[in-house]
Amino acid sequence: MIARLNFARAAFAGIALALGVGCATAPAFADGPDLIFRKSTVWKFLTPDDKLAVYGIDDPVVNGVACHYTVPEKGGVKGMLGVAEEVSDISIACRQIGPISFTGKFEQGDVVYRESRSLIFKKMQIVRGCDVKRNVLVYLVYSDKLIEGSPKNSTSAVPIMPWGAGTDAPKCGDFVR
Repeated sequence: MIARLNFARAAFAGIALALGVGCATAPAFADGPDLIFRKSTVWKFLTPDDKLAVYGIDDPVVNGVACHYTVPEKGGVKGMLGVAEEVSDISIACRQIGPISFTGKFEQGDVVYRESRSLIFKKMQIVRGCDVKRNVLVYLVYSDKLIEGSPKNSTSAVPIMPWGAGTDAPKCGDFVR
């Protein structure tokens, strides 16, 4: 009976792995994040350590804004094989890094970046909105799970300011659909 149970678990894990390999780290857009650095947090013997990883991304619709986010990455055997479910603790900081321009219109809550945080069921998303009254771009990072969801989130605000002498700052409200 136990051997059957172990075989069924192994078969299910193999099928789940085969289905999830293609989407395990697929971003919402073609340009993936840039790894800035990783810092080990828990030492593991003979397998990769648990780490905090810091990534940077550029907003694909808003030129002149970059976001940096930190995610925990599981080590151990499951992390090494890519089957560990990552925890939902994610932080974000977004800043204006140059003159802001918009490549097109966007909707409130549009996805800036998305990646899987487990083999199938959990994903992390960075979404963007515009506080029209204050002319501020607002970025929200959160993770959601197919069944239960996750209330863990982090928010970063980028006030749109003129960049350099004699330039006017665009109004984000002019680009919201």
